[in-house]
Amino acid sequence: MRDGYAGSASRRAILAGGGAALLGAALGGPARAAKARPVAVALVASVPIEQQWISRIHLALKAAEARGDVTYVYSENVANTDAERVIREYAEGRKDLIVGEAFGLERPARKIAGDYKATAFLMGSSFPQAAPNFSVFDNYIQDASYLTGIVAGKETRTNLIGMVGGYAIPEVNRLMQAFMAGAKSVNPDVRFLVSFINSWYDPPKAKETAFAMIERRADVLYAERFGVSDAAKERGVKAIGNVIDTAAQYPGTVIASALWNMQPTIDRAVGKVIDGSFAAENYGPWSHMDKGGCSLAPLDPRLVPQAVIDMVLAREAEIRSGAFPVAVNDAEPKSTA
Repeated sequence: MRDGYAGSASRRAILAGGGAALLGAALGGPARAAKARPVAVALVASVPIEQQWISRIHLALKAAEARGDVTYVYSENVANTDAERVIREYAEGRKDLIVGEAFGLERPARKIAGDYKATAFLMGSSFPQAAPNFSVFDNYIQDASYLTGIVAGKETRTNLIGMVGGYAIPEVNRLMQAFMAGAKSVNPDVRFLVSFINSWYDPPKAKETAFAMIERRADVLYAERFGVSDAAKERGVKAIGNVIDTAAQYPGTVIASALWNMQPTIDRAVGKVIDGSFAAENYGPWSHMDKGGCSLAPLDPRLVPQAVIDMVLAREAEIRSGAFPVAVNDAEPKSTA
């Protein structure tokens, strides 16, 4: 969903008889029928279900299941070499909606979507949707990331912040860039150490990378990956969370977190499957703060000065109103120290 891929396909109307068939053909695929609740949904993930990105999708699907909107199954730790078999089995099993975090799974998912046009696909991707049934989403939570950057910029005493990411891809880059912009907005002297571990789930490697940054006097760490907050806790520095709120697991260490809320995205996709209007669409905007797709975890005045909290809340109000748009910058962030 890089710039230029933001356009979404037209929605299908629910019509009867031949009119529906003609409209479906005009839009590049078969007309869809409304489905009775619960619809069958499967999630396919290449990493453990507790990994940050996947856990947010899982949580949203569990909420839909609790409401009775879906029946839900998932497969985790699916190897890229096994992805086509797993996804195809779910499609053959007549799942109504297949959700995935894509990346390594994306090529087989796109191929299979073309073979099962009656099945709705919703995949995390930086690339465009594909008619008639392959929709994409992304974690556009730069609004909340910017706000956590304000906290970090005010918290650091050494003016050095360490940032550990998984891969230097748009989904990670834009959050880091927004965080850095937020920190610089309140502390022009702040510098950054940036490193990528080239893994989605390697807590020991992330931890060791964070230790090296602390040795260089970084006193605030941006924890884009699991393992970073463990290093911060052990060495007595502060951490900023990403996607999920781990403050309870790291009390006194994690002082702010940008949260990804997948509920608006999942609810929209499930609703469209139910009413028969699911079509290829870019769901990226449904991760924005004004859609409820991201938020800032509550700030604790015992850890963050009230003056800083007030500053963050004022900026948050400007973001929500549209008065302050946070830039989307997908470029790879670089160390400045």
